[in-house]
Amino acid sequence: MELIDPRIEEYAEQSTTPWPEEIAALDAATRAELGQEAMLSGAVVGRLLETLAWVMEPRLVVEIGTFSGASALFLAAGMPAGARLITCEADPAHAAFARERLAHDARIELREGPALETLARIDEPIDLAFVDADKAGYPGYLDALLPKLAPHGLIVADNMLRDGAVLHAAPDPGTQAIAAYNARAASDPALASVLLTVRDGLTLVRKRA
Repeated sequence: MELIDPRIEEYAEQSTTPWPEEIAALDAATRAELGQEAMLSGAVVGRLLETLAWVMEPRLVVEIGTFSGASALFLAAGMPAGARLITCEADPAHAAFARERLAHDARIELREGPALETLARIDEPIDLAFVDADKAGYPGYLDALLPKLAPHGLIVADNMLRDGAVLHAAPDPGTQAIAAYNARAASDPALASVLLTVRDGLTLVRKRA
C-alpha cells in the first residue's frame, strides 16, 4: 500500500537538512555491501531522532536494532557531552559492519546478541530508546524497556504502519505484534502514546506523570 504520495516523500526529504557526509557514505556502503535498503532509516527519520536527542538531553540512549549504524550516528549527533548510547544488534554480519563504522565515537557501545539479554543487564535509567528490530519482538521490547525508562523518558518505535499491513484483516505475525504494541500503548492508562505517520510510522511512548 502506498501510504504517502512519493512526491510528498521527496518534498519532505528536500525540506529536511541533508544528512552529514559521514552518514551519506555509510548509506552508500550499506546499499552496496548489505543491501536491504528498506531497513535504512533515511534522512527524515534520522534527523527526527537527532532532534529528539537534542531536545531531551539524555544521559543514556538505548537502540534496539543497529543494522548498519546510521540511526546510532544520528542519535549520537544530538546527544549532549557525557551521554552514552548502547546499541543492540543480533545479526553478526550487521554487527561487524556497524562496529567498524561506529568505532570512532567512544560514546557508542555496540552489544552483539539478543537485545532482551542486553536490556536485562542495564541498571541505570534509560532516557531515550529507539526500537527498529525484529517486529515480532516489539511487545517484549516494550515490556523490557518500560520498567527501566526514566520518569521523563521516551520510547520511539519504527515501522509501526508496516506499509499499511496494520489494516489487513489477516496480518502476518510481525504485523500482529506491531498492532498489539500500538493497541497496548494507546490503551494503557499508565502510558501516553502518539503514532506519527512519518515514513512507515513512528510510535512515541512515555509514562504518564
